Amino acid sequence: MRLSLNQRAALLSVLLLIAGLLAWEVSIAAGGGGGAELTEYEKLTGGGAPKAGVPPPSQVLGKAWEQLSNPFYDAGPNDKGIGIQIGYSIYRVLAGYALAALVAIPLGFLIGMSPVAYRALNPFIQVLRPISPLAWMPLALFIIQDSEASAVFVIFICSIWPMLINTAFGVAGVRQDWVNVARTHELGPLRTAFTVILPAAAPTIVTGMRISIGIAWLVIVAAEMLVGGTGIGYYVWNEWNNLDLTSVIFSILMIGVVGMALDAAFGVLQRAVAYAE
Repeated sequence: MRLSLNQRAALLSVLLLIAGLLAWEVSIAAGGGGGAELTEYEKLTGGGAPKAGVPPPSQVLGKAWEQLSNPFYDAGPNDKGIGIQIGYSIYRVLAGYALAALVAIPLGFLIGMSPVAYRALNPFIQVLRPISPLAWMPLALFIIQDSEASAVFVIFICSIWPMLINTAFGVAGVRQDWVNVARTHELGPLRTAFTVILPAAAPTIVTGMRISIGIAWLVIVAAEMLVGGTGIGYYVWNEWNNLDLTSVIFSILMIGVVGMALDAAFGVLQRAVAYAE
């Protein structure tokens, strides 16, 4: 039976995954490592990193089963399930992302449709865009004085630039003859923006939104390591402080899975708004 291109790619991905896991497991076994965790005495006395080294995938899978079988347990401030931790992170990402979209898309329309606005705002964009989002964290903590709101603000800052730039580029790139047709039909500026410019620029705008959500998910992990409390970033850092490398690797894999899911959702949206000229 002849397999399709997607089926062959999926089969190759599975084979590569199995080969990678087997190589990982065998290399750990050959090196005598087992990923054993420190004793309570070693943790209390600062025994250093786990002597057994990196845990094998069998231990990581066991940790995944343990965590995912009850992902929403809550045993106190420093002991919450992986589902709760990821939920906090996604909430912060979506809150900052939504605020960024509310600012970036209208402002991008203005810049794309007005050469004067572009020339006036471009210097500010070029100065602010290269600044690392985490560089804003100390200032946000000082002004806002709330770690939750500061994390949302950092997500807002890192999300706004790809959406703003792509929206302006997409709007500016709309074919002028389409706009002229709208004018011949005596459509007002607002109706022209919604019925002509927005559908034409939508693929570029959604591309910017897709880039932004990926950056936001990257940044929230680092931001939560700084502010602590809750979230998948805090979970990673807390497990490292507990010298539990198995949980650290498991949480890294969960970060990747959630990031892939967010990107896939915007990939579906991107295909939905695509059009053929």
